Amino acid sequence: MRNRSLLILTTAVTAGALTLTACGSRDDKGGDSSGEGGGVTVTIGLDAPLTGELSALGLGIKNSADLAVKTANKKQYVKGVTFKLETLDDQAQPSAGQQNATKLVADKTVLGVVGPLNSGVAESMQKVFDDAKLVQVSPANTNPALSQGPNWASGEKKRGYKSYFRTATTDAIQGPFAAQYVFNDAKKTKAFIIDDKKTYGAGLAGTFKGEWEKLGGKTVGTQHIDPDTKDFSAVATQVKNSGADVVYYGGEYPAAGPLAKQIKEAGAKVTVVGGDALFSPEYVKLAGATAAEGDFATSVGAPIETLASAKEFLANYKAENYKEAFEAYGGYSYDSTWSIIEAVKKVVDGNGGKLPDDARAKVVEALQGVSFEGVTGSVAFDEFGDTTNKQLTVYQVKNGAFAPVKSDSFGE
Repeated sequence: MRNRSLLILTTAVTAGALTLTACGSRDDKGGDSSGEGGGVTVTIGLDAPLTGELSALGLGIKNSADLAVKTANKKQYVKGVTFKLETLDDQAQPSAGQQNATKLVADKTVLGVVGPLNSGVAESMQKVFDDAKLVQVSPANTNPALSQGPNWASGEKKRGYKSYFRTATTDAIQGPFAAQYVFNDAKKTKAFIIDDKKTYGAGLAGTFKGEWEKLGGKTVGTQHIDPDTKDFSAVATQVKNSGADVVYYGGEYPAAGPLAKQIKEAGAKVTVVGGDALFSPEYVKLAGATAAEGDFATSVGAPIETLASAKEFLANYKAENYKEAFEAYGGYSYDSTWSIIEAVKKVVDGNGGKLPDDARAKVVEALQGVSFEGVTGSVAFDEFGDTTNKQLTVYQVKNGAFAPVKSDSFGE
Protein backbone atom coordinates (compact mmCIF):
# COMPACT_ATOMS: atom_id res chain seq x y z
CA MET A 1 0.00 0.00 0.00
CA ARG A 2 1.09 3.62 -0.45
CA ASN A 3 2.95 5.57 2.23
CA ARG A 4 0.44 7.90 3.83
CA SER A 5 2.97 10.08 5.70
CA LEU A 6 3.05 12.78 3.04
CA LEU A 7 4.44 16.28 3.26
CA ILE A 8 1.55 18.58 4.11
CA LEU A 9 1.28 21.52 1.76
CA THR A 10 -1.25 24.13 2.83
CA THR A 11 -2.47 27.52 1.75
CA ALA A 12 -2.32 31.01 3.11
CA VAL A 13 -3.43 34.34 1.72
CA THR A 14 -0.99 37.20 2.32
CA ALA A 15 -0.97 40.59 0.66
CA GLY A 16 -3.53 39.42 -1.87
CA ALA A 17 -1.36 36.59 -3.21
CA LEU A 18 -1.31 32.85 -2.77
CA THR A 19 1.67 31.53 -0.83
CA LEU A 20 3.00 28.02 -0.35
CA THR A 21 3.66 26.80 3.15
CA ALA A 22 5.17 23.52 4.27
CA CYS A 23 5.00 21.65 7.56
CA GLY A 24 3.24 24.48 9.33
CA SER A 25 0.39 24.40 11.83
CA ARG A 26 -2.92 23.99 10.04
CA ASP A 27 -6.00 26.04 10.72
CA ASP A 28 -9.55 24.99 9.93
CA LYS A 29 -9.13 26.10 6.33
CA GLY A 30 -5.96 24.09 5.79
CA GLY A 31 -4.02 27.35 5.91
CA ASP A 32 -0.86 28.58 7.62
CA SER A 33 0.46 32.10 8.02
CA SER A 34 4.12 31.24 8.55
CA GLY A 35 5.18 30.08 5.07
CA GLU A 36 7.07 31.57 2.21
CA GLY A 37 6.93 30.86 -1.51
CA GLY A 38 5.13 31.77 -4.68
CA GLY A 39 2.18 29.42 -5.01
CA VAL A 40 -0.35 27.11 -3.47
CA THR A 41 -0.73 23.35 -3.77
CA VAL A 42 -4.23 22.08 -4.52
CA THR A 43 -4.80 18.37 -4.09
CA ILE A 44 -7.07 16.39 -6.38
CA GLY A 45 -8.10 13.12 -4.83
CA LEU A 46 -8.62 9.95 -6.84
CA ASP A 47 -10.52 6.84 -5.79
CA ALA A 48 -10.54 3.68 -7.91
CA PRO A 49 -9.83 -0.07 -7.63
CA LEU A 50 -6.03 -0.03 -7.87
CA THR A 51 -5.73 -3.64 -6.75
CA GLY A 52 -8.01 -6.61 -7.22
CA GLU A 53 -9.90 -7.96 -10.20
CA LEU A 54 -10.91 -4.57 -11.63
CA SER A 55 -7.48 -2.99 -11.20
CA ALA A 56 -6.85 -2.87 -14.97
CA LEU A 57 -9.63 -0.29 -15.27
CA GLY A 58 -8.69 1.47 -12.05
CA LEU A 59 -5.03 1.88 -12.96
CA GLY A 60 -6.00 3.30 -16.35
CA ILE A 61 -8.12 5.86 -14.52
CA LYS A 62 -5.27 6.71 -12.13
CA ASN A 63 -2.64 7.10 -14.84
CA SER A 64 -4.88 9.31 -16.95
CA ALA A 65 -5.66 11.58 -14.00
CA ASP A 66 -1.95 11.73 -13.24
CA LEU A 67 -1.29 12.84 -16.81
CA ALA A 68 -3.86 15.64 -16.51
CA VAL A 69 -2.24 16.91 -13.32
CA LYS A 70 1.24 16.79 -14.87
CA THR A 71 -0.01 18.63 -17.95
CA ALA A 72 -1.65 21.40 -15.89
CA ASN A 73 1.49 21.89 -13.85
CA LYS A 74 3.78 21.88 -16.90
CA LYS A 75 1.60 24.51 -18.60
CA GLN A 76 1.17 26.47 -15.33
CA TYR A 77 -2.48 26.41 -16.35
CA VAL A 78 -3.70 27.99 -13.12
CA LYS A 79 -1.34 30.80 -12.21
CA GLY A 80 0.04 30.39 -8.71
CA VAL A 81 -1.39 26.87 -8.28
CA THR A 82 0.44 23.55 -8.33
CA PHE A 83 -1.78 20.48 -8.49
CA LYS A 84 -1.06 17.22 -6.68
CA LEU A 85 -2.84 13.89 -7.13
CA GLU A 86 -3.65 11.81 -4.04
CA THR A 87 -4.70 8.28 -5.02
CA LEU A 88 -6.65 5.85 -2.84
CA ASP A 89 -7.57 2.23 -3.54
CA ASP A 90 -11.18 1.15 -2.98
CA GLN A 91 -10.76 -2.41 -4.36
CA ALA A 92 -14.25 -1.94 -5.86
CA GLN A 93 -15.74 -2.17 -2.35
CA PRO A 94 -18.33 0.39 -1.16
CA SER A 95 -17.08 0.27 2.44
CA ALA A 96 -13.53 1.10 1.35
CA GLY A 97 -14.83 3.86 -0.89
CA GLN A 98 -16.69 5.48 1.99
CA GLN A 99 -13.58 5.33 4.18
CA ASN A 100 -11.54 6.89 1.37
CA ALA A 101 -14.12 9.65 0.97
CA THR A 102 -13.81 10.47 4.66
CA LYS A 103 -10.01 10.62 4.38
CA LEU A 104 -10.15 12.94 1.41
CA VAL A 105 -12.65 15.23 3.09
CA ALA A 106 -10.34 15.48 6.11
CA ASP A 107 -7.49 16.81 3.94
CA LYS A 108 -8.37 20.48 3.53
CA THR A 109 -6.04 20.86 0.52
CA VAL A 110 -8.33 18.54 -1.48
CA LEU A 111 -10.63 20.63 -3.66
CA GLY A 112 -11.97 17.87 -5.91
CA VAL A 113 -12.09 14.10 -6.33
CA VAL A 114 -11.98 11.94 -9.45
CA GLY A 115 -13.79 8.60 -9.28
CA PRO A 116 -14.88 6.07 -8.45
CA LEU A 117 -15.18 3.36 -11.10
CA ASN A 118 -18.14 1.49 -9.62
CA SER A 119 -21.65 2.91 -9.22
CA GLY A 120 -22.10 0.93 -6.00
CA VAL A 121 -18.98 2.53 -4.55
CA ALA A 122 -20.22 5.96 -5.62
CA GLU A 123 -23.43 5.44 -3.66
CA SER A 124 -21.38 5.07 -0.48
CA MET A 125 -19.37 8.24 -1.14
CA GLN A 126 -21.87 10.80 -2.40
CA LYS A 127 -23.26 12.02 0.91
CA VAL A 128 -19.81 12.23 2.51
CA PHE A 129 -18.60 14.51 -0.26
CA ASP A 130 -21.82 16.51 -0.51
CA ASP A 131 -21.90 17.23 3.23
CA ALA A 132 -18.37 18.61 2.90
CA LYS A 133 -19.20 20.53 -0.31
CA LEU A 134 -16.37 18.65 -2.01
CA VAL A 135 -16.84 18.08 -5.72
CA GLN A 136 -16.73 14.55 -7.15
CA VAL A 137 -16.43 13.77 -10.87
CA SER A 138 -16.64 10.15 -11.98
CA PRO A 139 -15.27 9.03 -15.35
CA ALA A 140 -17.12 5.72 -15.23
CA ASN A 141 -20.32 5.62 -13.13
CA THR A 142 -23.33 4.86 -15.34
CA ASN A 143 -26.24 4.14 -12.98
CA PRO A 144 -28.84 6.89 -13.59
CA ALA A 145 -30.04 7.02 -9.96
CA LEU A 146 -26.73 8.53 -8.83
CA SER A 147 -27.61 11.84 -10.45
CA GLN A 148 -31.33 11.64 -11.16
CA GLY A 149 -32.66 9.95 -8.03
CA PRO A 150 -34.22 6.55 -7.35
CA ASN A 151 -37.40 7.29 -9.32
CA TRP A 152 -35.71 8.44 -12.52
CA ALA A 153 -37.23 5.60 -14.59
CA SER A 154 -40.78 6.81 -13.89
CA GLY A 155 -39.89 10.31 -15.02
CA GLU A 156 -39.47 11.73 -11.52
CA LYS A 157 -35.91 12.98 -11.87
CA LYS A 158 -34.43 14.70 -8.84
CA ARG A 159 -30.82 15.53 -8.23
CA GLY A 160 -29.80 14.41 -4.78
CA TYR A 161 -26.22 15.69 -4.55
CA LYS A 162 -25.06 18.95 -6.11
CA SER A 163 -21.42 17.97 -5.67
CA TYR A 164 -21.72 14.86 -7.87
CA PHE A 165 -20.83 14.98 -11.58
CA ARG A 166 -19.77 12.47 -14.23
CA THR A 167 -18.20 12.49 -17.68
CA ALA A 168 -19.63 9.07 -18.67
CA THR A 169 -23.15 8.82 -20.00
CA THR A 170 -25.73 6.74 -18.15
CA ASP A 171 -27.36 3.33 -18.46
CA ALA A 172 -30.65 5.05 -19.20
CA ILE A 173 -29.11 5.34 -22.67
CA GLN A 174 -26.58 2.50 -22.68
CA GLY A 175 -28.99 -0.36 -21.95
CA PRO A 176 -31.51 0.62 -24.64
CA PHE A 177 -28.68 1.30 -27.11
CA ALA A 178 -27.47 -2.29 -26.66
CA ALA A 179 -30.99 -3.67 -27.03
CA GLN A 180 -31.51 -1.75 -30.25
CA TYR A 181 -28.26 -2.99 -31.72
CA VAL A 182 -28.82 -6.61 -30.72
CA PHE A 183 -32.39 -6.66 -32.06
CA ASN A 184 -32.10 -4.44 -35.15
CA ASP A 185 -28.52 -5.00 -36.30
CA ALA A 186 -27.43 -8.35 -34.87
CA LYS A 187 -30.93 -9.77 -35.59
CA LYS A 188 -31.23 -11.64 -32.30
CA THR A 189 -34.73 -12.37 -31.01
CA LYS A 190 -34.47 -14.50 -27.84
CA ALA A 191 -32.53 -13.14 -24.87
CA PHE A 192 -31.50 -14.71 -21.58
CA ILE A 193 -30.77 -11.81 -19.20
CA ILE A 194 -28.36 -12.23 -16.27
CA ASP A 195 -27.07 -9.75 -13.70
CA ASP A 196 -24.76 -9.75 -10.68
CA LYS A 197 -27.25 -8.04 -8.33
CA LYS A 198 -24.98 -5.01 -7.94
CA THR A 199 -26.04 -1.39 -8.48
CA TYR A 200 -24.41 -1.15 -11.89
CA GLY A 201 -25.16 -4.62 -13.22
CA ALA A 202 -28.78 -4.89 -12.11
CA GLY A 203 -29.57 -1.38 -13.31
CA LEU A 204 -28.01 -1.94 -16.71
CA ALA A 205 -29.75 -5.28 -17.22
CA GLY A 206 -33.05 -3.63 -16.30
CA THR A 207 -32.72 -0.87 -18.90
CA PHE A 208 -31.72 -3.43 -21.54
CA LYS A 209 -34.71 -5.64 -20.74
CA GLY A 210 -37.19 -2.78 -20.89
CA GLU A 211 -36.08 -1.67 -24.35
CA TRP A 212 -35.62 -5.25 -25.61
CA GLU A 213 -39.21 -6.17 -24.89
CA LYS A 214 -40.48 -2.85 -26.23
CA LEU A 215 -38.77 -3.64 -29.54
CA GLY A 216 -40.42 -7.05 -29.69
CA GLY A 217 -37.57 -9.17 -28.41
CA LYS A 218 -38.49 -12.21 -26.32
CA THR A 219 -36.98 -12.75 -22.87
CA VAL A 220 -36.62 -16.53 -22.51
CA GLY A 221 -35.03 -16.47 -19.06
CA THR A 222 -33.58 -14.29 -16.32
CA GLN A 223 -31.13 -15.09 -13.57
CA HIS A 224 -29.00 -13.48 -10.89
CA ILE A 225 -25.51 -14.74 -10.09
CA ASP A 226 -22.93 -14.32 -7.38
CA PRO A 227 -19.95 -12.98 -9.34
CA ASP A 228 -17.49 -14.20 -6.72
CA THR A 229 -18.26 -17.91 -7.14
CA LYS A 230 -16.87 -18.29 -10.69
CA ASP A 231 -18.87 -21.53 -11.01
CA PHE A 232 -21.70 -20.76 -13.39
CA SER A 233 -22.47 -24.28 -14.58
CA ALA A 234 -26.08 -24.19 -13.36
CA VAL A 235 -26.96 -20.97 -15.19
CA ALA A 236 -25.01 -22.16 -18.24
CA THR A 237 -27.29 -25.18 -18.44
CA GLN A 238 -30.35 -22.96 -18.06
CA VAL A 239 -29.17 -20.79 -20.94
CA LYS A 240 -28.61 -23.81 -23.18
CA ASN A 241 -32.06 -25.24 -22.41
CA SER A 242 -33.80 -21.87 -22.94
CA GLY A 243 -33.15 -21.70 -26.65
CA ALA A 244 -31.71 -18.19 -26.31
CA ASP A 245 -29.64 -16.80 -29.17
CA VAL A 246 -28.20 -13.98 -27.05
CA VAL A 247 -27.19 -13.56 -23.40
CA TYR A 248 -27.19 -10.07 -21.94
CA TYR A 249 -25.03 -9.78 -18.82
CA GLY A 250 -25.28 -6.85 -16.45
CA GLY A 251 -22.01 -6.93 -14.56
CA GLU A 252 -18.23 -6.68 -14.87
CA TYR A 253 -15.58 -8.60 -16.79
CA PRO A 254 -14.14 -10.66 -13.88
CA ALA A 255 -17.35 -12.69 -13.83
CA ALA A 256 -18.45 -12.08 -17.42
CA GLY A 257 -15.42 -13.80 -18.92
CA PRO A 258 -15.80 -17.09 -17.01
CA LEU A 259 -19.58 -16.91 -17.45
CA ALA A 260 -19.28 -16.62 -21.24
CA LYS A 261 -16.75 -19.44 -21.35
CA GLN A 262 -18.92 -21.81 -19.32
CA ILE A 263 -22.11 -20.97 -21.24
CA LYS A 264 -20.45 -21.80 -24.54
CA GLU A 265 -18.72 -24.90 -23.17
CA ALA A 266 -22.19 -26.09 -22.14
CA GLY A 267 -23.13 -26.08 -25.81
CA ALA A 268 -25.27 -22.94 -25.96
CA LYS A 269 -25.09 -21.26 -29.37
CA VAL A 270 -25.30 -17.70 -28.12
CA THR A 271 -23.66 -14.33 -28.39
CA VAL A 272 -22.81 -12.69 -25.07
CA VAL A 273 -23.45 -8.97 -24.79
CA GLY A 274 -22.70 -6.55 -21.95
CA GLY A 275 -21.96 -2.96 -21.06
CA ASP A 276 -18.86 -0.85 -20.60
CA ALA A 277 -17.56 -3.02 -17.74
CA LEU A 278 -17.00 -5.82 -20.28
CA PHE A 279 -15.09 -3.56 -22.65
CA SER A 280 -11.58 -4.60 -21.71
CA PRO A 281 -8.94 -7.00 -23.06
CA GLU A 282 -9.34 -8.75 -19.70
CA TYR A 283 -12.76 -10.02 -20.80
CA VAL A 284 -11.24 -11.78 -23.80
CA LYS A 285 -8.46 -13.24 -21.65
CA LEU A 286 -10.90 -14.62 -19.08
CA ALA A 287 -13.40 -15.98 -21.59
CA GLY A 288 -10.74 -17.28 -23.92
CA ALA A 289 -10.33 -15.92 -27.43
CA THR A 290 -12.39 -18.70 -28.99
CA ALA A 291 -15.36 -18.32 -26.63
CA ALA A 292 -15.26 -14.52 -26.74
CA GLU A 293 -15.15 -14.28 -30.53
CA GLY A 294 -18.23 -12.45 -31.81
CA ASP A 295 -19.35 -11.16 -28.41
CA PHE A 296 -20.39 -7.51 -28.01
CA ALA A 297 -19.88 -4.77 -25.45
CA THR A 298 -21.18 -1.23 -25.44
CA SER A 299 -19.03 1.52 -24.00
CA VAL A 300 -19.24 5.24 -23.38
CA GLY A 301 -18.15 7.66 -26.07
CA ALA A 302 -16.52 7.13 -29.43
CA PRO A 303 -13.36 5.03 -29.94
CA ILE A 304 -10.71 7.31 -28.53
CA GLU A 305 -8.18 6.39 -31.20
CA THR A 306 -10.49 7.92 -33.84
CA LEU A 307 -10.90 11.31 -32.15
CA ALA A 308 -8.81 14.27 -33.25
CA SER A 309 -9.35 15.68 -29.75
CA ALA A 310 -7.52 12.67 -28.27
CA LYS A 311 -4.30 12.81 -30.33
CA GLU A 312 -2.36 14.83 -27.76
CA PHE A 313 -3.59 12.64 -24.91
CA LEU A 314 -2.57 9.46 -26.73
CA ALA A 315 0.89 10.83 -27.54
CA ASN A 316 1.50 12.14 -24.02
CA TYR A 317 0.25 8.95 -22.38
CA LYS A 318 2.68 6.94 -24.48
CA ALA A 319 5.52 9.35 -23.69
CA GLU A 320 4.97 8.95 -19.94
CA ASN A 321 5.62 5.18 -20.28
CA TYR A 322 2.86 4.14 -17.93
CA LYS A 323 3.01 0.41 -17.28
CA GLU A 324 -0.74 -0.03 -17.72
CA ALA A 325 -3.07 0.82 -20.62
CA PHE A 326 -5.53 3.70 -20.21
CA GLU A 327 -8.32 1.20 -20.84
CA ALA A 328 -11.98 2.12 -21.35
CA TYR A 329 -12.11 5.19 -19.09
CA GLY A 330 -8.71 6.84 -19.61
CA GLY A 331 -9.98 9.73 -21.71
CA TYR A 332 -12.91 10.26 -19.35
CA SER A 333 -10.60 10.24 -16.36
CA TYR A 334 -8.39 12.87 -17.95
CA ASP A 335 -11.46 14.99 -18.71
CA SER A 336 -12.86 14.49 -15.21
CA THR A 337 -9.57 15.69 -13.72
CA TRP A 338 -9.35 18.58 -16.14
CA SER A 339 -12.88 19.68 -15.32
CA ILE A 340 -11.80 20.08 -11.68
CA ILE A 341 -8.71 22.00 -12.82
CA GLU A 342 -10.94 24.26 -14.95
CA ALA A 343 -13.25 24.86 -11.98
CA VAL A 344 -10.32 25.77 -9.73
CA LYS A 345 -9.12 28.18 -12.42
CA LYS A 346 -12.54 29.84 -12.60
CA VAL A 347 -12.61 30.25 -8.82
CA VAL A 348 -9.08 31.67 -8.63
CA ASP A 349 -9.56 34.00 -11.60
CA GLY A 350 -12.85 35.22 -10.16
CA ASN A 351 -11.35 35.97 -6.77
CA GLY A 352 -8.46 38.25 -7.63
CA GLY A 353 -5.98 35.44 -8.27
CA LYS A 354 -6.40 33.68 -4.96
CA LEU A 355 -8.50 30.93 -3.42
CA PRO A 356 -11.44 32.10 -1.30
CA ASP A 357 -12.07 30.79 2.19
CA ASP A 358 -14.99 28.69 0.93
CA ALA A 359 -13.01 27.28 -2.00
CA ARG A 360 -14.67 23.86 -1.95
CA ALA A 361 -18.18 25.23 -2.26
CA LYS A 362 -17.06 27.67 -4.93
CA VAL A 363 -15.46 24.84 -6.95
CA VAL A 364 -18.76 22.92 -6.85
CA GLU A 365 -20.56 26.00 -8.19
CA ALA A 366 -17.92 26.62 -10.83
CA LEU A 367 -17.91 23.05 -12.09
CA GLN A 368 -21.60 23.28 -12.99
CA GLY A 369 -20.68 25.88 -15.59
CA VAL A 370 -17.46 24.33 -16.85
CA SER A 371 -17.30 23.81 -20.61
CA PHE A 372 -14.26 22.88 -22.68
CA GLU A 373 -13.02 20.68 -25.50
CA GLY A 374 -11.55 17.63 -23.84
CA VAL A 375 -9.98 14.35 -24.86
CA THR A 376 -13.39 12.77 -25.41
CA GLY A 377 -14.94 15.79 -27.14
CA SER A 378 -17.07 18.56 -25.67
CA VAL A 379 -17.17 18.43 -21.87
CA ALA A 380 -20.06 20.10 -20.02
CA PHE A 381 -22.71 19.12 -17.48
CA ASP A 382 -26.49 19.31 -17.43
CA GLU A 383 -28.78 20.20 -14.52
CA PHE A 384 -28.24 16.76 -12.96
CA GLY A 385 -24.45 16.86 -13.17
CA ASP A 386 -24.54 14.37 -16.06
CA THR A 387 -22.38 14.80 -19.12
CA THR A 388 -23.96 16.47 -22.11
CA ASN A 389 -21.82 14.21 -24.37
CA LYS A 390 -24.12 11.24 -24.78
CA GLN A 391 -22.27 9.16 -27.34
CA LEU A 392 -21.96 5.37 -27.19
CA THR A 393 -20.20 2.71 -29.23
CA VAL A 394 -20.78 -0.99 -29.82
CA TYR A 395 -17.62 -3.11 -29.91
CA GLN A 396 -17.33 -6.71 -31.10
CA VAL A 397 -14.58 -9.22 -30.39
CA LYS A 398 -12.89 -9.88 -33.71
CA ASN A 399 -9.73 -11.98 -33.96
CA GLY A 400 -9.28 -11.86 -30.21
CA ALA A 401 -9.73 -8.11 -29.63
CA PHE A 402 -12.59 -5.63 -29.34
CA ALA A 403 -13.18 -3.57 -32.49
CA PRO A 404 -15.78 -0.79 -32.94
CA VAL A 405 -18.75 -1.66 -35.12
CA LYS A 406 -21.22 1.18 -34.50
CA SER A 407 -21.27 4.57 -32.77
CA ASP A 408 -24.19 6.88 -32.13
CA SER A 409 -25.01 10.10 -30.31
CA PHE A 410 -28.18 10.74 -28.36
CA GLY A 411 -30.10 13.88 -27.54
CA GLU A 412 -31.51 14.86 -24.21
